[in-house]
Amino acid sequence: MPEIVTSQGMLLLTALLGYLLGSIPFGVVVTRAMGLGDLRQIGSGNIGATNVLRTGNKGAAFATLLLDGGKGALAVLLARWLLAEDAAQLAGFAAFVGHLFPVWLGFRGGKGVATFLGVLLSLNWMVGAAVCLSWLVTAVIGRVSSIAALVAAASTGLWIMLLTDGSLFLLALVLTVLIYVRHADNLRRIKAGTEPKIGAKKA
Repeated sequence: MPEIVTSQGMLLLTALLGYLLGSIPFGVVVTRAMGLGDLRQIGSGNIGATNVLRTGNKGAAFATLLLDGGKGALAVLLARWLLAEDAAQLAGFAAFVGHLFPVWLGFRGGKGVATFLGVLLSLNWMVGAAVCLSWLVTAVIGRVSSIAALVAAASTGLWIMLLTDGSLFLLALVLTVLIYVRHADNLRRIKAGTEPKIGAKKA
């Protein structure tokens, strides 16, 4: 963990604003804006980019990926610019939690992979890039988005220990655990051999 230098009041405000930013359901916003329907009634019902891809609109999926990753990155970068590294980590965590449990959707959100990657890239670009590469390689080989996400998340701690002083490790561990919790259904389907491939239109 970084040294705590920001006041408690400012940390609480950072957490609140980071959560609200992370709560913006860009998948729902993008699909509605493009006339693709209610994303929660499509495919798996998830609000992330993988499910947006099931609409058949790659542009919408790419926009959702960038926006969901961008909100995590923006939370971190603003907190770092205005305050300090302790606030930056807290903002990233809060934005991630906001995506998982968005107030605007009754606390039923996504699985957090894009936001997770955006947070990591902004906290340490080398770690973020390594985790993204882990996701990409696994996705290309296995063609299953959830497996790629789980492998990438699991690799995060290793990359942090190899590439940094370890101050991100605790945050990364918590985020990784939450990723696995949110992928519980995927893990059951993976075990059963019924998890859909990337681009499949059915859940």
